[in-house]
Amino acid sequence: MPKKILIVEDEDLIAKVLAIRLEGLGYKVSVAADGEEGLEAARKQKPDLVILDIGLPRIDGNTLCELIKTSEATKDVKVIMLTGKKLVGDMENSFKAGAEVYVNKPYEWPRLQAHVEKLIGR
Repeated sequence: MPKKILIVEDEDLIAKVLAIRLEGLGYKVSVAADGEEGLEAARKQKPDLVILDIGLPRIDGNTLCELIKTSEATKDVKVIMLTGKKLVGDMENSFKAGAEVYVNKPYEWPRLQAHVEKLIGR
């Protein structure tokens, strides 16, 4: 059974490109456009990995990460923060919220792919 990845990203083009690349590697991918939708999708789908933007509408990415990591049903879901925020404080907040990996936009695909494969395999 393919591994499931949830992308929570409010920039449609980024979400589409990422979904196409991940599906090309054999992952089952779903997309949510804001934090509230992302939380609902994470609870319903129980993905193996969530790729999260920080600057999301309705619930920001760090809060969403914390909600995923502190819920009994989703606490084992791996989280990669994929964001344009480059301040050290932003990175620290993401790791405090429970993220395994922090990647800056624009991202390098081979590097992001390596993080995905390291966290959940193929």
